[in-house]
Amino acid sequence: MKQDFYTNLQAEKQHHWEAAEKQSARYTLYRTICFFALVFACAGAYDGLTGAGILAVLLLFLFIGLVRQHSKLKKQLQLTQNALAVITEYLSRFNGKWQESGDKGADFLSKRPQDIDLHIFGPASLYQYLCCCRTALGRHKLAKALTVTPPQPAAITQRQKAVAELIERQRLCVELLALSRRLPAGHDTTTLIAEITSERPHSISYVLQRTAWLLPLLTLSSGGLALADLLNWQIPGLLVLLQFALAMLFHRQNQAILAPLMSINQELHAYQDLFIHIEETNFTNKSLQKIADALSRDAAPALQKLARLADHVNLCRNLFFFVFGNALLLWDCHCAARFGRWQDNAAQNLKNWLDCWAEMELYISLAMVGQTRENYTFPKLLAGAPALKTTGLTSLLLNEKKAIPNDSTMQAETRIITGSNMSGKTTYMRTLASSLVLAYAGAPVCAKTFACSLMHIFTSIQVHDDQSQGISTFYAELLRIKQMVDFSQKKLPMFIAIDEIFKGTNSADRIIGAQEAIKRLTRPYAITLVSTHDFELCDLQSPNEIPVTNYHFAEYYEDNKIKFDYKIKNGRCQTTNAQYLLKMAGIL
Repeated sequence: MKQDFYTNLQAEKQHHWEAAEKQSARYTLYRTICFFALVFACAGAYDGLTGAGILAVLLLFLFIGLVRQHSKLKKQLQLTQNALAVITEYLSRFNGKWQESGDKGADFLSKRPQDIDLHIFGPASLYQYLCCCRTALGRHKLAKALTVTPPQPAAITQRQKAVAELIERQRLCVELLALSRRLPAGHDTTTLIAEITSERPHSISYVLQRTAWLLPLLTLSSGGLALADLLNWQIPGLLVLLQFALAMLFHRQNQAILAPLMSINQELHAYQDLFIHIEETNFTNKSLQKIADALSRDAAPALQKLARLADHVNLCRNLFFFVFGNALLLWDCHCAARFGRWQDNAAQNLKNWLDCWAEMELYISLAMVGQTRENYTFPKLLAGAPALKTTGLTSLLLNEKKAIPNDSTMQAETRIITGSNMSGKTTYMRTLASSLVLAYAGAPVCAKTFACSLMHIFTSIQVHDDQSQGISTFYAELLRIKQMVDFSQKKLPMFIAIDEIFKGTNSADRIIGAQEAIKRLTRPYAITLVSTHDFELCDLQSPNEIPVTNYHFAEYYEDNKIKFDYKIKNGRCQTTNAQYLLKMAGIL
């Protein structure tokens, strides 16, 4: 079972984390001992003890080595912690806790009614189940992919192939997502790209660049000569003052040039590690190969240079280093010159590199279905008239063990769906429509088989009034159905799902209005599903040669309790359960 893979991986990572924690504690002890030994060795050297100076130098190198190794270990610890967090998120898809946290994509909710009707965005939505994106660009790509307007078949097929490979590479996905967690959630690179790639209002001059090399060389050389008593100390002192004065003179200009690097050193290191990992992975899919190729040429080395430069820039946050670094080496001038050279050589590629990672985030998110569901398939795309054929279809938003699968075979037709309250009518329509959304995104769907033509999806399920606009629930639904009727004039393929049509008005007007609306939506280029409690609609005759058929969901009673099998059946419903539910609620 797929859950076992993540459970075993979690145990493996937990073991690594515990071992690394113990090793980190040992490094802390070794560093402490080495530091105090170094202090005593320096004190002995100061007192003139033979060999104490040599021992102090050796201990200094040992201390530096321990610090470097401890830093690497801490980085590995953080990466392991990130991996454990990622695995926990995967496991939440199995235990149902995924709805409690994570990115809900509420900021993508728009006036498009399908977003709420089909739970595309918001709490317990398709977006929340799928999303693994840390970057703002990746989030937008995923949101754009969850469309109700069918893209070109070639685009869907291309995405399916990339997703299919990632489904089989669960460990790779966990490793990449663990690396990406070093980025802040929703990391937006728009401003960074604009600042780095835009034409620079300020740049360090050629003369200043040469001066930044010449003056420190003269200063250090004169200092060496002064130590050898070959030169008066006033000369290196004057040179130090001159350099610091130059650094202060160009401080504002250098700060303006280096501003984009002041707070992104961690993010740059994260991107660098991501690019290296992707570059070193052998993909078989062409789309994934294209991403790896785009990052393999110059991306990782260029990001490494920029990350190191950002580290060097941030050293000047320490006042001590700022003073001595600029007084002895004109540090800010060197950093500004290096940044200018980096911009000339690599800045034009930065947007494409970051876009490559956002595309990878999209593919990993879409692979979530196949990595957390035992029962899934990639939709087969059909050409021609509207068609939808499924076997064993369930909703991604329901627990896989509890979800009841249904089979459907539809062509251009209208289906009147009746059934008792809570019998599954709305869930059935949502499952079909939301599975089409997944299909258009290039993701798998939760079914044994799934084949569909490309249809524009329209829904009227969760309809609410709008007091600010003076729109009642009935009128809001009327506007939605009018939108469907208007779009039908384009004669483009449509999939329409209407739940309890015109429920916001009286029964006489509801039936008349529903009959007329259904007739207008019964077209040779539309699959129309309408649920209702009005049995009068079951007798509706087709206005053309397109079939109007009846289907229903039923309930049964066991031990004086109402139960449902949630299976769609042919024909109209013969029973109701409203009075029984009223008795259960204590109203009757």
